Order: sequence, then structure tokens, then C-alpha cells
Amino acid sequence: MTDPEASKPPPGRPHRFEPLPEWVGVSTRLVHGARRPEYNAGAVVPPIYQTSTFHWPPERSESSDRARPYLYTRLENPSLEVPTELIRGLEGAESGRLFGSGMGAITATVLSLLRSGDEVVALAGLYGGTTDLLTDLLPRYGVRVREISVADARAPESVVGERTRLAIVESPTNPLLTVHDLARWGQATDRAGAILLVDNTFATPINQNPLALGADLVVHSATKYLGGHSDLVAGVVVGPERLISRIDSKGYFGAAVDPFVGFLLARGLRTLSLRVARQNENARAVAEAIREHSAVTRVHYPGWGGPEEEAIAARQMRGRGGMLSVSLRGGVEAAERFLSRLRLVHIAASLGGVESLASVPRLTSHRHLSAAELAARGIDEGLVRLSLGIEETADLVRDVTEALDALPGS
Repeated sequence: MTDPEASKPPPGRPHRFEPLPEWVGVSTRLVHGARRPEYNAGAVVPPIYQTSTFHWPPERSESSDRARPYLYTRLENPSLEVPTELIRGLEGAESGRLFGSGMGAITATVLSLLRSGDEVVALAGLYGGTTDLLTDLLPRYGVRVREISVADARAPESVVGERTRLAIVESPTNPLLTVHDLARWGQATDRAGAILLVDNTFATPINQNPLALGADLVVHSATKYLGGHSDLVAGVVVGPERLISRIDSKGYFGAAVDPFVGFLLARGLRTLSLRVARQNENARAVAEAIREHSAVTRVHYPGWGGPEEEAIAARQMRGRGGMLSVSLRGGVEAAERFLSRLRLVHIAASLGGVESLASVPRLTSHRHLSAAELAARGIDEGLVRLSLGIEETADLVRDVTEALDALPGS
């Protein structure tokens, strides 16, 4: 007979999460995943371990990882392990690490994996904060950054070279929702011996899994869809343990997650699949409703960039997401008038919450770029980005179309 005491983990370390049957679906895994009630005094909802430090038993050996207790919340905390486990499972990753923001996650990842003399290949259509990091900070430390146009990104094998150590891709991109062939990027980086990092924030793990398509690492701003309620700030990176173990393993960058944020993130993840399904539906309905509106020059939506993009989106995405952008006739004045006529959609930065949001990229996510840089990226003065929430579809369609109807010339 097996001694039950012998199978227990060392004091201070988490019990292993209860396994779920292989046949359960995504929604079930989000609700019942990362369970260890015996570790949490039987609590169905994991508690908040609101502490900065932990008791270190004097008999514990610092050299024995198996016997190592928790030390300090900047490095680890039980409240952070549940959301990390849920996200890891969603993306099909071996390991993951949470950070205090999406930019904390991507900055720690980039700085942990690169050294002076390395080359980074990055899409020109990345999130503005990521672009600023790559073009402003990294060159100061001897890292060469090559920005790749949307056209050149169609053939990644021609732009990923033998000097490339890291390639950073978003698909769909922010804010023009361009779709890129992640499998093709994975093949190109594999041949070059480079790491492929994909920002999957817009798509979410419900709609797309980059690791299964050939990516090495996936990063999310968990502030957005993963949290889903516009009440927390966090980031996460997932991938193989051999890479995750290199990313800020000693907490040098200090981008720690507060335990209460970990609790909120775990709570938000439980309903992720339900929220994203409704957001997919709402974004598609609004995009279709305004596509031919006289006040609109173009609706930017995943797969609508042409037949090639549509084929890629159909192949690698299960849903197209809750985001779209609209270019308005009349530029700045039209954008301002449109925003002022919205009654349900909030005017605010960020995305992925239960409420619909509208923002102007040149003033928010891409405010660091010059007018020339914005124009080169196709971000026109009349561009408005919409993040559709979980409201009634008909209500959102009416709100957006009536705001467009109020524009001159409509």
C-alpha cells in the first residue's frame, strides 16, 4: 500500500492541479481547470494570498528546488498560479509567467532573450508601445531592429535572416486588423534558428492558438480579453519551459502582479469563451452593417484585406475577434463628430471588456508615432478603432450606424 504522506508535496509548495478528462471542452476547462481545493482549505474559489513575503522554514534547504517554499511575491505567489495555469492550458503551452502589464510581459521577454549584436525582425503594424520599445530602447543596447512592412511580411522567409534572433508578429494587427500567416512565419524562423514571438491579444486563445501554428512564445495583454472587465492590468507570456525559464526568472524587472489582480484575472477567465463568442458576433454584425456606409472609406476587419488574407484567417482563426477599425471620410473632424454621437459605446482607450469602447489610435495606442510614421502605417486621421463588448447586437449596430448617419454627406 502506498504511503499517502509520501506522495504529498513539500510544505509551502502548491499541490498539483487536479487533472480533467481529456474530452472536456474549453468552457468546461475554464470553469473547472486549475482546481486544488485541498490546498485552499476546501474553497471552491481560490483565495487571495495578500502577502508580500512568506515564512521560510529554517530546516528547508535553499539548494533543493523541490523543497523550496514561497519566498517573495515579486517572484511568486499562490494567487498567480491559477490564472497562469488556465492561460497556459488555453494556449497549449508547457509553462507561463504573469507580469504587471502587457508591456511588462513583452519588455521582460525581449530583454531576457536578446543581447548586444542580435537582430529583431518586427512587423511595422505592431502595438504602439511595442514599437516604441523596439525602435527607441533596444538600439541603445546594441540590438538591431528591422521593421518589416505589411507587404514584405507576406514572405517572411525573405526577411528572416541568419542574424535574426527574434521575430515579433501580431495577427490580427493593431489597429488595422491585418492577418498574417503564422504557420509560414513559424517555418521561416525555424529555418533561421530564431524565436517567433506572437502577440495574441486581439485574437485571444479562444479564436487562435499561435503555438499550434509554429510560434515559440505567445504574449497577451491580460488587461484586455483575458481579464475582460476593464478592472485590472496584467500581462502574460507562455511557451516551452526552456524559454519561459529564461524570461526574468529572477524578477530583475520588477513587473510583479498583485495577488488581488491574480484573483480578478482568474475570475475573468472563467467566462472568457462566453464573452468572446458574443464579441465575435457583435463585431461581425457591426462591420457588416457599416461596410457600405457613405461616411466610411474602409472597414478594417480580420480577413477583409483581400482573398489571400481571407484564406489565412479562415485557416488559422476559429473566430475573427471583437475588434474592427473604420476610416471615416472627413478625417479628424469626422472622427470627432462620430465619437460625440455615440450613446452606448464608451470613448476610452484599451479593449476587450464587456463594454464596447471606441478610440482614435493616433491619440492613444500609437500616439508615440509622428504624422509621417502614422501615414506610412496606413493609420489615417479619420481612423477610429472599435472594441465591441457583450451588449445586445442590435443595440450596438444602431448606435454605430446612427452616429455615422450624423456625419456630413451621409
